[in-house]
Amino acid sequence: MDWGILSARKSSAWSARAAVVALAGAVTFSHAQQSGWRPERPVEIVVPSAAGAATDGTARLIQRILQNTRIVDVPVVVVNKPGGGQTLAMNYLDQRAGDGHYLLNSTMSLMTNHIQGRSKVNYTDYTPLAILFSEYMTLVVRPDSPLKTGRDIEERLKKDPNSVSIAVGIAVGGTNHLTVALVTKAMGIDVKKLKTVVFQANAHALTAIMGGHVDLSSMSLATAWNATQQGKLRIIAITSDRRLGGALADIPTWKEQGFDVVFTNTRFILGPKGMSPAQTAYWDAAFERLVENEEWKNEVRKNDWVLDYLGSRQSSQRLAGIYKQLKGALVDAGLAKE
Repeated sequence: MDWGILSARKSSAWSARAAVVALAGAVTFSHAQQSGWRPERPVEIVVPSAAGAATDGTARLIQRILQNTRIVDVPVVVVNKPGGGQTLAMNYLDQRAGDGHYLLNSTMSLMTNHIQGRSKVNYTDYTPLAILFSEYMTLVVRPDSPLKTGRDIEERLKKDPNSVSIAVGIAVGGTNHLTVALVTKAMGIDVKKLKTVVFQANAHALTAIMGGHVDLSSMSLATAWNATQQGKLRIIAITSDRRLGGALADIPTWKEQGFDVVFTNTRFILGPKGMSPAQTAYWDAAFERLVENEEWKNEVRKNDWVLDYLGSRQSSQRLAGIYKQLKGALVDAGLAKE
């Protein structure tokens, strides 16, 4: 099952766009600084998860690059607001309307909560600033688990859907849970019948699976691979359309195991509603420089993220497409209404 925009792939278009950005980025940023708005006090990157989660790690990477390279010449701080499937973070942003000093490092859980009616707010209630990258998702077990392949999971679940406990972070219908739903639907199993344990933070779900409190968990490739290298987890499969390269080449895809599942989690930056064109232009220029930074490129390669950077204008269009396809996926899995 290939969800189109959700399964973004690397392309030569990125290389061409990167060359243009590299050539024009410094000029654009200088122009933005001279002709418009710029931060006058510390910038806050709001994270809708606890410290140690994947979104937190990405936010701290952004913070470090923005400060160390002086892309932003005021202090940049990370503020964690976990809970409620991004609701607490969004409420925090709601109180800063029109203020370009606040950024939200967001995920598709914001959209899935809205689609399922658990939240009244959507990305359209804020200012889309950038799509930075997408990442593949995994299902993982402990190294000593008897579950070795997707077929093992399918066999167990078809005999008894409650025989496998599954940890997911943040919310039912969120990105991690949707990954489980897509996989089990491909197996012919109703995700609503599974024994699913929902944790307030992805970091808590990680602790649960590593501690042996659950049998299976869904998480990003970067988080899973880090724990795998430490000998704490084993990856059953990845949601890419083909095997990745390098150290990740031994990780099988769902497709090669007979389950048509291709899926990526898009990571994007939002600002408060009501930001001015000058504020948006400033952050457009800043993020153009960020994605051309060598430390950023190294992290992209290390985590095998899918580079699909877009600025504010194109981000709005892409997010609209992702929302539409997410709704289709959730309805198809029985997790949302038409």
